[in-house]
Amino acid sequence: MDFLIDPNIAYLFLAGGLVFAVLAILNPGTGLLEILAVFALLAAGWAVYNLPVNGWALFVILVGVGFFIAAVRKSRLSILLLPSILAVIAGSAFLFRSETWWQPAVNPLLAATVSILSAGFFWLVARKVMELHDTEPVQSMKNLIGKTGEARTSIHLEGTAHIDGELWSVRSATPIPAGAQVKVVGREGLVLDVENFDRS
Repeated sequence: MDFLIDPNIAYLFLAGGLVFAVLAILNPGTGLLEILAVFALLAAGWAVYNLPVNGWALFVILVGVGFFIAAVRKSRLSILLLPSILAVIAGSAFLFRSETWWQPAVNPLLAATVSILSAGFFWLVARKVMELHDTEPVQSMKNLIGKTGEARTSIHLEGTAHIDGELWSVRSATPIPAGAQVKVVGREGLVLDVENFDRS
């Protein structure tokens, strides 16, 4: 475990743990991402516990993260992206205390490379999430009431139907065979209530 008590290794584990944690949050249930995030953060935590940390450097990193969040949330504040990356680079390089106060414990080139790559990754991910959050849904589920479609599977307590050009999870109070015409009569969340629809 001695190799973990190296500022450069600890920094890599910390940065990697944060990246894996974000990926696990965005893509839950895979298991692998969660395991990698926990492993990396535990390794980084062990190093932080055993290495002296500069409180001011941690503060600078938090300020940089704050600037980054502001830049992502407001496009007109994107000018804050540069100072946020610089703050994270500086804070990362001096996060662990060295024998000489002015000498960074983490290799500055490593801190700069990892910080820029991480910032680019988080910028792309955060902007995509914000875009999805602000996008109006293409299909309003209220407009589906009264629409008709075709049962793709047998439907009773659950099933699938092709309605208005899309596949939907559906259910019915009475059994409906696959291939039958159905009509939407209600919905609960993302599940549509349908009934057998006889055109004749």
